[in-house]
Amino acid sequence: MTKLKDNNAQNFKNSFKDKVILITGASSGIGAALAKGFAQEKAKLALLARRFNKLEVIASLCKMSDSQALALVCDVSKETEIEKAVATVQQQLGSIDVVIANAGFGVVANVENLTLTDFQRQFETNVYGVLRTLYATLDDLKKTQGRLVIIGSASGHISIPKYAAYAMSKHAITALAETLYAELAPYGISVTLISPGFVKTEIRNVNNLGIYQEGTRDPLPEWLRLDADKAAKIIIKAIRLRQRERIITVSGKLGVILNRVFPGLLPRFFRWQAMRKK
Repeated sequence: MTKLKDNNAQNFKNSFKDKVILITGASSGIGAALAKGFAQEKAKLALLARRFNKLEVIASLCKMSDSQALALVCDVSKETEIEKAVATVQQQLGSIDVVIANAGFGVVANVENLTLTDFQRQFETNVYGVLRTLYATLDDLKKTQGRLVIIGSASGHISIPKYAAYAMSKHAITALAETLYAELAPYGISVTLISPGFVKTEIRNVNNLGIYQEGTRDPLPEWLRLDADKAAKIIIKAIRLRQRERIITVSGKLGVILNRVFPGLLPRFFRWQAMRKK
């Protein structure tokens, strides 16, 4: 009986009911799946993304679960948009308890076929967008002793050909999360880095300019990609427990483990593949 009471008390403590949760990149993929997952717990949701029509659909689905959901157009690569969005959230929903920096896309091509502008564009969203989100919400997180969640990637631990720009941005995010994990601890803020492998999202429908292309076929086989809703359940559990990092998907875990246990193995394999093709 005592154990049951302790579990109930712990569940109540970790409940997201009425917590204000801000999610960037919430119009599709992991961001949308997280929004729907938190809506089931009756959280107050601030959903940010560039595509308002898709945001409205997600917000409507969340409201069907009796959750408050505020849809706001926001491009995290723009200097002041996240600050304006956060001000609106504070005014309409209150102080923010959970911040999920999820917005991102991938620049994909051999380095010799990219320009500095391509790398800058990648970092503006994937790195500086996360920093803008952090700075805009940090005061609230200190006030609420909240949770900062950074959606990184298994590519933040390993690198593969054609993904240099993306992997560089995610390696930077990994370093940022590890630093913030220590720096924000005195304020009671937890920092959770989520490092997914292949998930069923629209990231491969977005070109190198960051523009969504309707109908683009994902080259990865279905069996290799984890359903976004299943990924969201794992991520929400990690956020609830204030875990430092959670690597998800079999492919993501396998790649990271191989790189840690056998450093140099994957780079040599990719080099061998490149030489074969030549």
